[in-house]
Amino acid sequence: MKKNFSVNVTAKQVYRRKLFRKIVKTVFLFLIVVLSITYLFLYILYDEGNFTVSLDKNMANRNNIYLSEDGKTKSVELSAESIDYMDNISIHWIPKDVDTEKDGSHNGTNYIAYSFYVMNAGKETVNYWYEIDIDDTIKNVDKAIRIMIYQNGVPTVYAKMNEETKEPEADTEAFYSSNIAVLEQRLKFKPGDKDRYTIVIWIEGDDPDCTNDLLGGEIKLRMDFTEEHIK
Repeated sequence: MKKNFSVNVTAKQVYRRKLFRKIVKTVFLFLIVVLSITYLFLYILYDEGNFTVSLDKNMANRNNIYLSEDGKTKSVELSAESIDYMDNISIHWIPKDVDTEKDGSHNGTNYIAYSFYVMNAGKETVNYWYEIDIDDTIKNVDKAIRIMIYQNGVPTVYAKMNEETKEPEADTEAFYSSNIAVLEQRLKFKPGDKDRYTIVIWIEGDDPDCTNDLLGGEIKLRMDFTEEHIK
């Protein structure tokens, strides 16, 4: 009887080992799948760069409104060149001629700069909205990000509102919301008009929230041009 009892215990131990290995293998495969999906998502999210510009196709189809990187060719989507690393700088380090030095991407040391055009090739005067969305941010880097928009040579700087004072940072316009940095309307865009935009993005070293906690952070921004703003 003792011998048979010993054999039964060994069989249970073998079964438990097999079950444990099966569970470990299943969990391991599950983690591989999750990591693969996460990697694919992040790859797709950041593959087009840190800043993209798109136009509502209805504006192109109905009103002949187009984007252009050189002021001649017509497009409904543009993409700026990204930079691998961005350290904090001051707005005073950005060249004074950053708006006019070049069309397309002209990034500098620790900042993204992208110039392009919106063209009215139609026959009607229209109004349009432009919006910069924060698609994704890692380690709250948006706290110290600055976005400067030159519209036909006139610059405006946008930043996230100071969390302590609940006031805009010095010499900036506050972000429209937590995930919309900029929301503005362009009125009376006439046939033949060509608006020039330069977008400059950097991390402001003088921002109180620019701390070591932001190291390793990333941000993904998208600019959309639409005929109407939908809340």
